[in-house]
Amino acid sequence: MSQASATKAGETTSPRNPGPAPQADHAAAGLGAALTVLRQESEALRDLFATFDSGDGRQLVGRALDILHAVTGRVIVTGMGKSGHVARKIAATMASTGTPAQFVHPAEASHGDMGMVTSADAVLALSNSGETVELADLITYSRRWRIPLIAMTSRGKSTLGNAADVTLALPPTGEAGALGLAPTSSTTMMLALGDALALGLLERKGFSAEDFHQLHPGGKLGQKLLRVGDLMHRAAASEVPLIAASAPMGQALIEMTSKTFGCVGAVDAEGDLVGIITDGDLRRHMGDALLKQDVAAVMTARPLTITAQALAAEAVLIMNERSITTLFVVDGTKPVGIIRLHDCLRAGVA
Repeated sequence: MSQASATKAGETTSPRNPGPAPQADHAAAGLGAALTVLRQESEALRDLFATFDSGDGRQLVGRALDILHAVTGRVIVTGMGKSGHVARKIAATMASTGTPAQFVHPAEASHGDMGMVTSADAVLALSNSGETVELADLITYSRRWRIPLIAMTSRGKSTLGNAADVTLALPPTGEAGALGLAPTSSTTMMLALGDALALGLLERKGFSAEDFHQLHPGGKLGQKLLRVGDLMHRAAASEVPLIAASAPMGQALIEMTSKTFGCVGAVDAEGDLVGIITDGDLRRHMGDALLKQDVAAVMTARPLTITAQALAAEAVLIMNERSITTLFVVDGTKPVGIIRLHDCLRAGVA
C-alpha cells in the first residue's frame, strides 16, 4: 500500500502538512495558555497596586472615596459589554457592604432609565477605551445636573476620562492571552479596583460584622454570623431552668425535668448565676441522701457561660471543646437565656 493511500482522504504526510497534531499536544498547549493568563493577570494586578500606591494614585483613590462617602442617594455603577458585567458586580458588592448602589445599563438610560439617577447620587462609569458611545448620554446628564462622576478607564485622556471629576486610569497593561483581544486583564483590574472602593467605604463607615449579617441573613454566610441571642431560649419567657442555690434538690429535679434541657442553673439571692446541675452531677451524687441536700451541695460552681452578643459559632466551639450540650447565656452575671448545641446545629451553624 502506498504512503498516500495509508492516510485519510485529503491528508498527506508531507513535511508541509504532517497531519493533525496529537490530542496530547493540544491539551498541553491549552494548559500552558491557561497558566500564562493567570500569570499575566496577576502581573496586571501588581501594576494596578503600584499605580495607586504612589502619591498621585493614592490622592485619586482618596478623592473617589470622598465623593462616594458623601453620597446621600445611591452610587450608580454603569458600563457596557464586559465592563457592564463587572459594573454589576461592583454595585452588588457595594450594596452588600453598606453603600447603597445599583447598576444602570447605559443604553437603557438613554431610553428612560435616566430617571433612576438623581442629584443625590454619584456615577461610577467603567469603560476600557473611555469612548463607549452608549455612555455619552449618561455622561452629559451627570454634567448637566452636577452629579459627581468617577471614571474607571484604561485611557485617562479619553472622552470619559476628561469629563469625570475623578479619573482612575488603569495602568497600560495588555490583555491576557495569545491574541490579547478579549477583555481579560482590564476587567480583572476594574473588578479589583471596584472591590477596593467598596471595602474602603466599608472601613470608612465603620460597617460592622453585625451590619453585614443584617444584609446577609440567608445562606452559609448568614448562618455563620448568627448571634447566640438569635437562637437562645429566654429567661424572660420562663423557658430557662433556674432554681435558688438554697432550694432542696427535690425542687431542682422538678424544675430540671419540666424544662427538658438536661440541666438546671443555680442562682443566689441577688439572681446571679452561681452554679449548674447536670445529669452528670446527679449521677455523681446518686444515693439515699440526694433529696435531703440543697442545690448548693450538688451543683458545679462557676459554670461556663456565654453572652447573647457572641457568635453562635463560638458557642458551638465551646460546647464541642468541653463535651457539653448546653450553655447558659448571661448579661454580666445574670442569666438571660440558655442555648443548646442542637439549636445551633438546627440553624445550620457548625
